[in-house]
Amino acid sequence: MAASGLDHKSIVDVDTFLHDSVTATRSGKDEDATKFGIGQKVKLIKEIVNDGTYPHAAIGTLMMPEGAIGYIKSVGEFLQVIRVYEVHFLGVDIAPVEVVGCREHELEAMEDFRDEIAEEIEFMRKHREKYYSKD
Repeated sequence: MAASGLDHKSIVDVDTFLHDSVTATRSGKDEDATKFGIGQKVKLIKEIVNDGTYPHAAIGTLMMPEGAIGYIKSVGEFLQVIRVYEVHFLGVDIAPVEVVGCREHELEAMEDFRDEIAEEIEFMRKHREKYYSKD
């Protein structure tokens, strides 16, 4: 028994394999450019289990199965060096959640990303050059 009166075995199942997927595959800093864009369709290439960051399920609970299809909802950073993609998975009945944070190495693109904002800016630049004189 610990000083607090709780034994770690009463909190964590001793048979649960804990894998630190955040630091195990990181090289210190992700590349500057993102691999996926917002709205892009992606596939999960490895299952996601709760590592303790989701408080409403036990550690080791399957959060999203391998092969699930989703869309990039947003891109953020953890500890300023680890890029995390917020992915919205649709129609996965066995998962307790629809939105999961994923790393680049856990995802595969299902379609090419089109940066529609950059395309629109380029279109407007060409339009202005063609139809508006600088005189």
